[in-house]
This record gives sequence, C-alpha cells and structure tokens, in this order.
Amino acid sequence: MPDKKLPIKSDKQDIEAFLKKLDQTPVPNSSRGRLIFALDATASRQMTWDHACHIQSMMFEEAGRVGGLDIQLIFFRGFRECKASSWVSDAGHLLRLMTSVQCLAGNTQIGKVFKRALKETREKRVSALVFVGDAMEEDVDALGHMAGQLGLHGVPCFMFHEGGDPIVATVYKQIAKLSGGAYCPFDEGSAQQLKELLSAVAVFAAGGRKALQDFSQGSKGASVKLLSQLPD
Repeated sequence: MPDKKLPIKSDKQDIEAFLKKLDQTPVPNSSRGRLIFALDATASRQMTWDHACHIQSMMFEEAGRVGGLDIQLIFFRGFRECKASSWVSDAGHLLRLMTSVQCLAGNTQIGKVFKRALKETREKRVSALVFVGDAMEEDVDALGHMAGQLGLHGVPCFMFHEGGDPIVATVYKQIAKLSGGAYCPFDEGSAQQLKELLSAVAVFAAGGRKALQDFSQGSKGASVKLLSQLPD
C-alpha cells in the first residue's frame, strides 16, 4: 500500500475517464447479462445504506427494460461474514434482499467477493462486477492478483468509491485497471450521478452499446457523455 497520499483528479475528470473506459469494455455475447453487485456493509456505510438500496433498485429496473439482466447480490459485514444471494431477475426481490441487510462493524472482505466472482464466471459467464465501498483493509497484492484473474476471464470490475480517502482510491483504481474495468468516486451529494452511472453499467451489461444508446436518449447526464465517446 502507498506510504503517502496521492492527488486525485477532479470528479468531472474521473467520471469522464470512467465512461470512456466503459465504452472500451468488450460487450458480452450472451442474450442475458449477468452482473454481480457487491456492497461493503460494514458500519462506516450505515448512513448511506438505505439510499444505496433505492438506487440499486432503479438501476435494476432500467436494465430489465432492455432485454434482461440477472444480478447476484454479495455483501460483507461483521466478523468474516460474506454472503451471496442466488441469481435474481426481479427488481422487487432484489430490493427485499437488500433491505433485509443491516450494517455491522468489521473489516473489508473484498478478496472474498473476487473469489466468488471467479467461481461464478467459471460456471457461467459473468458480464461485469460492480463494487460500492469506502475502505480497503486487505493485502493489496492479493487483491491485484485476483483482479487480474477476473480480467483474464473477461469480468471487468467497476469500482464505485464513497468518500475521499486517497489511498483507497489508489487501490480501487489499480483493481479497475487490472480487471479491465473502471473507477468512479461519489459522495452523498451525488446520488443522481451514481444512479446514472450504475444504470449505464447495468444497461451495457444487459444489451451492449445499442441498448446504452437507446437509454441515453432520455438522459442528460452521465450516459450522454458515454454515448458521445462511442465510435461512429
């Protein structure tokens, strides 16, 4: 882990870089996308947990309109607790799963999330992994190795970083790069930005660039920026 804090680009620059990277990510060939949505449910995220549930539901509904998306929810919390749901295709079911979870104090378990993602994609192709968190308390090299494995399996990690810790940002960016995914920061005041970016990833996973183009027609934010970077 870096010994000193590193400067972070402005939110606008990070968002534009995130969207450009998403545009460059290979589109899955399967008729239905499969997306792993992983959440840090440790105590530091309690204040934003309910809102994350609401945004997740909206994201899932958007993806469902473009041809289908199966999502697996993974969360970690407390003492070595890391759980994964079955694959679900109903937004209401997913929302009920999320709202049943309460945050508990504990260390991060991102490594367990990556191990589960590797297991799932070896059984059946996973289109992408979305991770929302605010911390990292694990071995950086081990996480980097697993992120690289996910990249080799075609599973890009889209790392959404809550808070402004520059060391955590550095690690999340490395994970995104090694997996072929992207990094994007957000805070409590950027709910609409997060909703659009998550929706863009979900729509992309479900239907590729054409679906994202259709989705962007009703949006004036992040997805429009993404569409402007698509090749003619």
